[in-house]
Amino acid sequence: MRKLCVAMVGLPARGKSTLARRLREGLAVEGIKAEIFNNGNIRRSLLGAESTEADFYNPDNAFGREAREMICRRNIALAREWLKDGGDVAIMDATNASPARRAMLENAFSDLPLLFVECVNEDKLLLDACIRRKADLPEYASFDREAALENFLTRIAYYESIYRPLDREKFWLRVDSTANSILGEKPCEGSPYYPAIREIVVNFWVENLFVVRHGETEFNVQGRIGGDPMLTSRGREQARALAGRLSGESIDWVFTSTRLRSHETAAPLLAEKPSAHTMAFKEFDELWAGECEGMLYSEIREKMPEVTAGRNADKYGYAYPGGESYAMLRERVQRGLRRALFLAGGAPLVIVGHQAINRVLLTLFLNCRKADVPYIYIPQNQYYHISLTSRRKLFERIPFHG
Repeated sequence: MRKLCVAMVGLPARGKSTLARRLREGLAVEGIKAEIFNNGNIRRSLLGAESTEADFYNPDNAFGREAREMICRRNIALAREWLKDGGDVAIMDATNASPARRAMLENAFSDLPLLFVECVNEDKLLLDACIRRKADLPEYASFDREAALENFLTRIAYYESIYRPLDREKFWLRVDSTANSILGEKPCEGSPYYPAIREIVVNFWVENLFVVRHGETEFNVQGRIGGDPMLTSRGREQARALAGRLSGESIDWVFTSTRLRSHETAAPLLAEKPSAHTMAFKEFDELWAGECEGMLYSEIREKMPEVTAGRNADKYGYAYPGGESYAMLRERVQRGLRRALFLAGGAPLVIVGHQAINRVLLTLFLNCRKADVPYIYIPQNQYYHISLTSRRKLFERIPFHG
């Protein structure tokens, strides 16, 4: 059967719509006609503000329950008509949280293979950030921010009361949407599209990522390690030049470390992009030098020759006394990148990091010997632009004045 229906499953703010878009675009690259059928779009067009109120999602609200079932049936009819007219893969984007709703889909598509894709996200930081972003959606325009948050949290609670994970369904994938990994599956054997779907799910998906090092600091000039110094006048000039160079780019998110120099570097860019979201991640904080924090490199060579010798012998694996090594950074930098990509949801993003952090970050996209990681060039007046999708593989270093 050369038709397939994919039904997304999961609580709100778990990454369903982002993954649905990735599936549509990734399948399109393979010449597979895929389209998304979103229940929420129909709900908003038919019912407007009435369906924004949390009580609309109360399982005991007969009107809301019947309206949601009507919307689902209408979306199913649209999907079936599209498949009949030559489409290959229809993607049903909705919570589909209850076994009853999933049984309804199975009955409606009984003549077609139906693959359920469940999105799981248990990262509390990401959930909180996603929920807060939901409060900024146009449908909450008539709410103040706190009322919108309370309303959306109540909506989630109603979904949680009926939500059951996938289990008995014939074909399903359970996906950690923050880590691009498959947690479990009942394979959709026989579908020619299933192998492509699995590959799309597990691959990194980066449309436009800009990786920036902070501008010059007082410690850079003095030859000191680590610390939390401010930018120099030249560093502030570099930050302004970066903002000017990226002024023509669409930027939805700017992620920084928690360090002052990262925030100072991002400030002119955020002033240029007032609608961009921003968040600071400890995962992007510079390599911790432990007992050597704030010291001059010349002091370390003189007073702690064993540290210099250790780093010269194995700069990637050597950890500063009480501090970190490059080898230790990989897990936390990867976690920070996954969080950033999840929140951006495919939109363009900037990461303002540090020399060691950005070296490790770049190796998540490059095949690189571990021994070479500490020597990757991370200038303060150039940035890396990365685009990695099924359509495009791009990795470039771009200079800006400063």
